[in-house]
Amino acid sequence: MSEPSPTPPSGSWLRAPDQCAAAVLLAVGLAVIGLDYAWRGGTRGRLIEIERAEPLPTQYWVDLNTAGVADLLLLPDVGESLARRIIEDRTANGPFRDHNDLRRVRGIGPKTLERITPYLRPLPRIDATAER
Repeated sequence: MSEPSPTPPSGSWLRAPDQCAAAVLLAVGLAVIGLDYAWRGGTRGRLIEIERAEPLPTQYWVDLNTAGVADLLLLPDVGESLARRIIEDRTANGPFRDHNDLRRVRGIGPKTLERITPYLRPLPRIDATAER
């Protein structure tokens, strides 16, 4: 006659050996997390606190002659309508040959041009481009 398999008590959904295995795995996991915290300098206060971390400057350039609306929106003081006007001007008048060509777009004055110029990819020299 075969013996029925032991069933856990009514309040438990794991057998005793399974509970022990789960406890061991939990203890090992917590130990690994604690060791990682200590290894990264948590006990010495060397972890980065996001609220007090220095912001890092981002480096990105936008190519005026290929940029879409999403790319142009990355520029300071450029909203969706101005980005669309830049693309419309580029489509109507051809590629920008110089950053100063942006002045022909309504809404871009000297101050706006000065603020966005550091983020613009350098355009090829006018005498180095082939005429179409």
